[in-house]
Amino acid sequence: MASLQTTSLLSSSSSSLTKLNASIHLPSPPRVNFSVPTVPSRKLQIHELNGSIDTIPSEKNAITTQIYEDLYSPSNKSKRVTIQLHAILEEVADRIEMHRNIGEQRNNWNTLLLNSVNMITLTATAMSGVAAATTGDTGAPLLALKLSSTLLFSAATGMSLIMSKIQPSQLAEEQRNATRLFKQLHTHIQTRIALGNATEEDVKGSMEKVLALDRAYPLPLLGAMLEKFPAKYEPAVWWPSSQFQRRSKTQERKRTNNGWSEDLEMELREVIEVIKKKDSEEYERLGNIMLKVNKSLAIAGPLLSGIAAVGSSFVGNGSWAALVPLIAGSLASAVNAFEHGGQVGMVFEMYRNCGGFFTLLEETIKGTLEEKDVEKRENGEVFEMKVAMKLGRTVSELRHLASKSASCRVEEIAIDEFASKLI
Repeated sequence: MASLQTTSLLSSSSSSLTKLNASIHLPSPPRVNFSVPTVPSRKLQIHELNGSIDTIPSEKNAITTQIYEDLYSPSNKSKRVTIQLHAILEEVADRIEMHRNIGEQRNNWNTLLLNSVNMITLTATAMSGVAAATTGDTGAPLLALKLSSTLLFSAATGMSLIMSKIQPSQLAEEQRNATRLFKQLHTHIQTRIALGNATEEDVKGSMEKVLALDRAYPLPLLGAMLEKFPAKYEPAVWWPSSQFQRRSKTQERKRTNNGWSEDLEMELREVIEVIKKKDSEEYERLGNIMLKVNKSLAIAGPLLSGIAAVGSSFVGNGSWAALVPLIAGSLASAVNAFEHGGQVGMVFEMYRNCGGFFTLLEETIKGTLEEKDVEKRENGEVFEMKVAMKLGRTVSELRHLASKSASCRVEEIAIDEFASKLI
């Protein structure tokens, strides 16, 4: 009886499910056919070599041709200029790294060579003293001391001559200046690219500046090294000669003044006079003094070492023969320490660089004032601010300096103030 009830329940439930499925039956979605366009297989023959034909799709050829047409078309001139400036920017960044690395290397040269020369000289001097103290003994010990001290003094003389010739401290200062100036050029090119108004003149000018810096601060030593002992002091020049070519003076002035006025032009001319009469002359005087000091020390160091080398070979032939290597060796160590430890060559190069800074500033102001078309000049207020900042002054202090210079010239007295408060 229970089984019959279960069977009836199952049959009734299955019939109800069938009815439910029939009531919620949904129609199947319609089939949609998608058609994919076929890529044309037409190919363009390029060339035939050794009986084989090389082909490329004509679509790729068309794309490549379009890229070159877009790149070199007159409408994309600014894009070409930007690409060229980026290429110059990469070279400038590479030069910055090169000069920085070589500058560190040459600074290490100065330290290591100075320590080596002084240690060799002092060791040879001590050997000469020991040999003089054993003059009563004859034979191998005395000969060994004399020979050793003579060889050491000779080695110190040769190393001192090399150091005096190449001036490692001056070489290191040259590379430091080159690194700083290349960084300035790198920033200048980045600014021109960011402004988006670069021209082919900017490209040409940037290339000339890079090459001028290469000439002013050469990397190799043999054949290209700057003269370390010139006949007279001359400021360093690291800008192209064409940067400040005299412009035509027949152009008429525009109606807009672009921030310029007669008073501003007179102010800048007075600043030029102060720079020429005070700053440039002072650095020329200091540069000539350091040049003479450096020449004297460069001659004295090897000369004293050479005298000590000769004198050490005569130790034992009298009291005077024992004193010569001792005195000469001690003085040679002191001279080398003062010349290379005090980095006299570096100081001379610093004065050359400062003189070049004032020469560049003077030529920049002159070149700007010689441009009669004020619209082609840099904005007068901006230019005045730049000059004031380069001299370590405010704009009001720069104007006060110009008025003081004018009054001193009227009274025919020398101005007692330098233009630069920075260097």
